[in-house]
Amino acid sequence: MDALILLAVVVIVVGVVFVVQQRSTANTARTLDDAKADARQAIERLGGQVYMLVGDNPASKQALADASERFTAASSQIEQANSPAQARLAKQTALEGLYYVRAARTAMNLDPGPPIPELEGQRSAGAVTEHRKVEFEGRQVEASPEPSDKTPNYFPGGRVAGRPVPAGWYSEPWWRPALVAGAWGMGSMLLFSSLFSGMAGVPYDAQAFENGVGDGSEGGFGGGGDEFGGGDAGGDGDFGGDAGFDGGGFSGDGGGTDFGGFDF
Repeated sequence: MDALILLAVVVIVVGVVFVVQQRSTANTARTLDDAKADARQAIERLGGQVYMLVGDNPASKQALADASERFTAASSQIEQANSPAQARLAKQTALEGLYYVRAARTAMNLDPGPPIPELEGQRSAGAVTEHRKVEFEGRQVEASPEPSDKTPNYFPGGRVAGRPVPAGWYSEPWWRPALVAGAWGMGSMLLFSSLFSGMAGVPYDAQAFENGVGDGSEGGFGGGGDEFGGGDAGGDGDFGGDAGFDGGGFSGDGGGTDFGGFDF
C-alpha cells in the first residue's frame, strides 16, 4: 500500500514538473515572438525610409548611407535572434537607423517625421549645442549641432566602447576607431576635451568621459549592453561613413575603411 502511495506521489510530482516546464517554454517562446514582432516593426519602418529617400547633399547622403547599413545589420540580427534580448538589440539597431533617416531629412530641409524612441545611453551622452573647430594631430576636427558640407557625419548620441559620444554633426567620425577596436586610445580624452570642454549640452568633462559616465548598463553603441558574439553591436559598429558594420553578425568590423590617420 505504501509503495502504491509513493508511486502515485512520484507520478503527480513528475506531472506537475512537466506541466510547469511546458508552460515556461510556451511563455519564453511567446516573449521571443513578441520581441521579434516589435523589432520588425522598427526594421520595416526603417527599410521603407531607406528605399524611399535619396540624399541631395553630402550630409544627407552620408546619413542615408549610415541608415542603410543599420537596416542591413538589423535585418541580419533579427534573423539570428533566439532570445528576447537579442531581438531588442536588433530593434535598437533599427532605431539608430531611424535617427540617421531623421538626420538626413533634416539635412534636406524636409519634415523630420514622427518622434523616435530614445536610444539607450542617448540622454546621458548629451548633444552638441555650438559649433567647435579644433586642431588635432595636424588636422581640423569640427563639431556642430547642424549639418553642413564641413560636418556631414551624424551621430545620434550614445555610448561607444563604454564611453559617451554626444549627438551632433562632425567633420569626421572620430569615435570610429573605438568602435572597430572595442576600446579607446590614449588620444581620445584629449580630443574630447578640445571639442566639448565647457559646452552646455555635454554634462560631463573629459575625465568623466575617460571613466565612462552612467553605470555602463545603457547598452547601445558597444556600451556594454546585450551583444551577439562579443562584438560592438547595437552601436556604430561601424556605420556608413563609419562604413564597416558587419551586417552578417553582431560585431564591429572595420571593413577595410581608412581611419584617416587616427593615432589613438
